[in-house]
Amino acid sequence: MTKVPVQFTLNGREQNEFVDSGSTLLAALRDKLGLYGTKAGCHQGTCGACTVIIDGSPQLSCLTLAERCAGKSVTTLEGLTGNGALHPLQQAFMEGFAAQCGFCTPGMILAAKSLLDRNPSPSRDDVIDAISGNICRCTGYDPIINAILTAAEQLRGARKSA
Repeated sequence: MTKVPVQFTLNGREQNEFVDSGSTLLAALRDKLGLYGTKAGCHQGTCGACTVIIDGSPQLSCLTLAERCAGKSVTTLEGLTGNGALHPLQQAFMEGFAAQCGFCTPGMILAAKSLLDRNPSPSRDDVIDAISGNICRCTGYDPIINAILTAAEQLRGARKSA
């Protein structure tokens, strides 16, 4: 397989990698870069477990060619923590028991982060729409939706006091 160079920003840091031509971003993240927070679920774009944020938009890494990320900014779950502290979304998921098996959690959190970056005061319907591409088989969604709304409140408070 032909290797192609890809330069992009990953979790705030410049990355220069050689990836197999035609390989997915999911494969590059997990197999080449060792970032296992991005889950490999269906490999068909139907479950949302592999959601990452590319240039501010939630994208399915199992359907995104790694070479198409050249010049772009990619955020994975590993990019949310700073100074060892959990992101408010991660904290709210933990405190609100929004993760049961946890497999869908990274994709849900990144879909939610993308929403909150665009809309810091989402309605419940906005949250439901934002996570509609992410399947959870354990929670029934209410704890997830509530955790996202809680994190939104916390983030709005942090923005006001900063």
